[in-house]
Amino acid sequence: MSIKTNLLEIKKSIPENVTLVAVSKTKPVADLQQAYDAGQRIFGENKIQEMTEKSEKLPDDIQWHMIGHVQTNKVKYMAPFVHLIHGVDSLKLLVEIDKQAKKHNRIINCLLQVYIAKEETKFGLNEAEVLEIIHSDTFKNLQNIKVVGLMGMASFTDDTQTVKNEFTNLKNIFDYVKPYQLTNCSFEILSMGMSGDYKLAIECGSTMVRIGSSIFGTR
Repeated sequence: MSIKTNLLEIKKSIPENVTLVAVSKTKPVADLQQAYDAGQRIFGENKIQEMTEKSEKLPDDIQWHMIGHVQTNKVKYMAPFVHLIHGVDSLKLLVEIDKQAKKHNRIINCLLQVYIAKEETKFGLNEAEVLEIIHSDTFKNLQNIKVVGLMGMASFTDDTQTVKNEFTNLKNIFDYVKPYQLTNCSFEILSMGMSGDYKLAIECGSTMVRIGSSIFGTR
């Protein structure tokens, strides 16, 4: 199966209101170009250096999403061009993104990462921490970022019920914070679901899925 065929099959399987992020981490530029030629414009990378290098070689109308864990000291490298940062898990990181975005006269969109999995390795905030951030005075004064939604990763397990419970939990948190609107905060996007569980995530209310291996093949 070609990248184009895979991509078109997946696009057919997701509703129109769900955004597809093609997870292109570790994949060569040629593979991304194939996906681009098949109509894909949103790509997700998990390493800032790799994303920066690819962005210089590929068309300008691509939206680059940073989907990996972000280190504060690396923000400056993606600030000129990144479209959406998925894994924001602290106020400190938001402050840094705001600072770097300001230098480029940009407003950078961010998702707050919520911890929903059973695994120890996943990063993220709990519901109380999300509320603490958006209600803080520091947050209200940030003018060069916009929190546009939440992101979460379910446990890596074959137990569908566990995954469903975790997705439902995230959707409930999303619904709870959605009415909260500020100039720099508007909860529109719920990013959950990957190659193995995106159909379930969509059933549970996801509006953005991150799919890699089902498009590009296994790494």
